[in-house]
Amino acid sequence: MSFLRQIQNTAAPASTLLIRLAVGCVFLSEGIQKFLYPAEIGAGRFAKIGLPSPESLSTFVASFEIICGALVLLGFFTRLAAIPLIIIMLTAIISTKIPILLESGFWKMAHEARTDFAMILGAGFLLINGAGKWSLDARRKSR
Repeated sequence: MSFLRQIQNTAAPASTLLIRLAVGCVFLSEGIQKFLYPAEIGAGRFAKIGLPSPESLSTFVASFEIICGALVLLGFFTRLAAIPLIIIMLTAIISTKIPILLESGFWKMAHEARTDFAMILGAGFLLINGAGKWSLDARRKSR
């Protein structure tokens, strides 16, 4: 079996579509918003939290969120698309939620990180299980 076929292989149930919709829609939306509202969500936010080269980095991250979010929604190369999304979420947790934990405690951090945790777990699920029966990955496998 070729590498591409292996990463597109999925035995996940059709209900995996619900996880794909949640993860894909959130990342696609967030990526688009980084371009629509750069001062609040994109480069301005990246500069505020002290990330290097905020303009370039926000464009890079937004592009990955849009592309990988769309791939997850389509269920196309879902496992590969989940990897950058997990890295983005780990970076978000380290750069924004750990400081909240240290400054304000666990419960404040847990509240602020609820979407981050949901997205990292959803993307992790897709990395492990694949896109499910209702996906382009499954459709390609059946051919």
